[in-house]
Amino acid sequence: MTKRRALVLSGHFGAGHDVVAEACVEAIAAHGVKSEILDAMVLLGKRRGKIGDAVFNTMFKRPAVYDGFHFSHMRRGSRTARGLDSLALRNMWPRFLAAVEAFDPDLVISVFATGGNAAARLRRDRSDVTTVVFCTDTWLHRLWVHDETDLFLVTSRTAAASVHAFRPRARVAIVPAPARPAFYDAPSRSEARAALDIPPDARCVLLMSGAWGLGPLDAAAEGLARAGLSVLAVAGRNRDLEKRLRKIAAEHPTVHPFGFTDQVPELMAACDVVVTSSGDTCTEARVVGRGMVLLDVVPGHGRENLMHQVELGNATVCAPDPDTLVDGVLAFLDDPTRSQPDPVRSRDAWEQPFLTALKDVGYPLD
Repeated sequence: MTKRRALVLSGHFGAGHDVVAEACVEAIAAHGVKSEILDAMVLLGKRRGKIGDAVFNTMFKRPAVYDGFHFSHMRRGSRTARGLDSLALRNMWPRFLAAVEAFDPDLVISVFATGGNAAARLRRDRSDVTTVVFCTDTWLHRLWVHDETDLFLVTSRTAAASVHAFRPRARVAIVPAPARPAFYDAPSRSEARAALDIPPDARCVLLMSGAWGLGPLDAAAEGLARAGLSVLAVAGRNRDLEKRLRKIAAEHPTVHPFGFTDQVPELMAACDVVVTSSGDTCTEARVVGRGMVLLDVVPGHGRENLMHQVELGNATVCAPDPDTLVDGVLAFLDDPTRSQPDPVRSRDAWEQPFLTALKDVGYPLD
């Protein structure tokens, strides 16, 4: 049988794209497919990649600006958005083509919108390459959708409708969002609490908001501790937030501060509720079996994703001010029908639909 090779195009804005990319690689590796992951932002080149990072970070820190650009330009594919996407493609194309020629893939999976554009251009010249877009957002903006994409993988009927808004006859499959393997193998609550020195009968909250540590997490941690809860507070890569959390922990021993950590599966297993923004943490919480109190702090696509999580159940939304958050967490914990969902302990729940969708579009797997 012909050796199968896949290029997976990701992007380093947050950790979410890489989580999906790595899950795809692992799933198809078991079926004889060799893969490589490429970062679309790196393919732009060192200087242009830094400019792209700076532009994104500047807009993201100004929610009104990011909301305006997302909803007025990205979502509908304005001339401005399409122009920027075309410019990114021109800049990354030589490096992407070199990677294609060196690796010779017969499958390209794009989990980052700019990667989807590169794969679509490749497909115009290489009819033997299967092109797949995998997006876990609730609504795919216009720059995700290209005529040359053979298959769109999405995680909801709403997302499927967003693809069909631009390509009515596009092939779309709905699959669950993947989580990192460690979450399917998370310890029991009692084991996790023993390892973290959390009392068995304590009410415990995992407080985190992505790699950026968005929102008033420090004030929320202090308020939750004053309300008698144990708080596992994760700052992510936000060093200033981590310093503030450690200062609070010195005064409130029930606050346990963390920076960027790989202990999140254990922390999630130990807690009773996860306080977070929308993103991969929501998928991970559902895998472990924890309800969520969601902070509306991620602009643009984050607002759409947040609404979808509420529709899925076992989640509520809380305004990102500390007093309201504390009251919202306590109210959520008082309702076990919302706060105690069943866990998902098998990767087959997402891998089998994913693999089936690839086979259905004609991509052979061992």
